Amino acid sequence: MFKSILLPTDGSELSDKATAIAVEFARVHGARIVGITVIQPFPFAPMTDGAVIPDAEVFETQSSVAARKNVDRIAAAAAAAGIPFEGIVANSHNPYQEIVAAAEKHNCDIILMASHGRKGLNKLFLGSETQKVLAHTQLPVLVLR
Repeated sequence: MFKSILLPTDGSELSDKATAIAVEFARVHGARIVGITVIQPFPFAPMTDGAVIPDAEVFETQSSVAARKNVDRIAAAAAAAGIPFEGIVANSHNPYQEIVAAAEKHNCDIILMASHGRKGLNKLFLGSETQKVLAHTQLPVLVLR
């Protein structure tokens, strides 16, 4: 039924648990996994000449290295189970848009993703990429906690 699974990851422990579930799901369905990590661009803009801000180049480099490690962890889990895998590292201010676009581009028929289950003010201020994906895709989304 499901032949291509999109698995977004943010490198968290919860995402690692979702990876284990996705690998088993893919094994049962004879599916491939497309893993994606989305890097958000450098968030700081100096408002004055005297502002002290982190180095944007260092931020970008560290973000890219961390993103590649996130995708590589999924690749290793998939390889260990003999599951075909493709990894993507994308850049966007809106990760949910990259997730939805990747699912379409790679002909995925389901999205498996972890949700941190934030509530109250944390949900309001931090947002929920999972909620945004649910609102912007026509694909089934399996939300893991």
